[in-house]
Amino acid sequence: MMSDENIVKVVVIDDSAFMRKSLKLMLESDPGIQVIGTARDGNEGIEKIISLKPDIVTLDIEMPGMDGLTALKIIMEQVPVPVLMVSSLTTESAQATLQAFDLGAIDFISKDLSYSSINIINIKNELIEKVKQIAQSSLVRTRFRMRRLVQSTQNKAANIKKPVQKKISYESVMNKFSAVVVGVSTGGPQALLNIIPKLPESFPLGVAIVQHMPPHFTRTLAERLNSLSKVQVKEAEHGELFETKKILIAPGGKQMSFNNNGLKVAVEISEGSPDNIYRPSADLMMLSAASTFAGPLLGIIMTGMGKDGIEGLRQIKSKGGYVIGQSEESCVVYGMPRAAYEEGLVDSMQSLEIIVSTLERLSNTWKKTPIPIGKGEVQ
Repeated sequence: MMSDENIVKVVVIDDSAFMRKSLKLMLESDPGIQVIGTARDGNEGIEKIISLKPDIVTLDIEMPGMDGLTALKIIMEQVPVPVLMVSSLTTESAQATLQAFDLGAIDFISKDLSYSSINIINIKNELIEKVKQIAQSSLVRTRFRMRRLVQSTQNKAANIKKPVQKKISYESVMNKFSAVVVGVSTGGPQALLNIIPKLPESFPLGVAIVQHMPPHFTRTLAERLNSLSKVQVKEAEHGELFETKKILIAPGGKQMSFNNNGLKVAVEISEGSPDNIYRPSADLMMLSAASTFAGPLLGIIMTGMGKDGIEGLRQIKSKGGYVIGQSEESCVVYGMPRAAYEEGLVDSMQSLEIIVSTLERLSNTWKKTPIPIGKGEVQ
């Protein structure tokens, strides 16, 4: 039987009685999670947080009276605790969710509880996984000075495998890169906001990013990044050219790949296979990039759950590319970078600040143009 100190304690704040009950049932289907309180609005929610001291809070964005963003601001100022926003799949909610990240929210979950049993199961699994991963994150615990020790086998030292891919130096390949490809998930919007706006206007490469997000959210994220950045940032569109000084974010719910027409590389956006757990998928995007671009790639794997990107990075390494993993202490969830590191695919583990410096070095030392774009076969 699991001891109380190992159980993740949650407070659910939502004005809908149906959603409060649904979220409680979903969360408590996992024996490692207990909903210790629910609240119907921001005021009641803050009182519950103060009295019950949960490990994590789910907070609805759209509530009458004190809405989610107002409540979140007070929570972060008075009783800081990790908060997972609950959002509907609309453009307005996407914008509000990005505002929530600015205020200190860790991540979000969709509240699209349609009549499709598959959708409900997927939402339940994602909700449980995010709540547990966030509550167990050493970075999050430190940031919010958690009063209870959250223990998990996932936080214990892993048995690291010996590297299976030969590491190379960054200096030996940085002037040969064809493109930068990035895979990121939970905690990604904050991480990207700490990197992309800092890229110089002279950044010499195109960048492709897979951020695990549903439709609407990726476009809103791209627009937000574009408004803050010196380079162009946009949600990728089918048929557009992959060009230098352009950052393309794969659209939520779709798959992004590339094709070569002999002179230029163009973007392909498709529905992809319904069997793929990630839409968009970092693996699919990176594998396509590795087979399309002639020169080596710079692969970056960042904060997030799971192992998406492993096979893509393996192919990037096999073709002479360089891989950066986000360091554990700077990750909200040290899952995807850890998986890549344990497979021996990472050449350098770097904090967000060092990743920025590493990318800036490309602009300072770049000597060759144009970038080599051609057809390379998957080995």
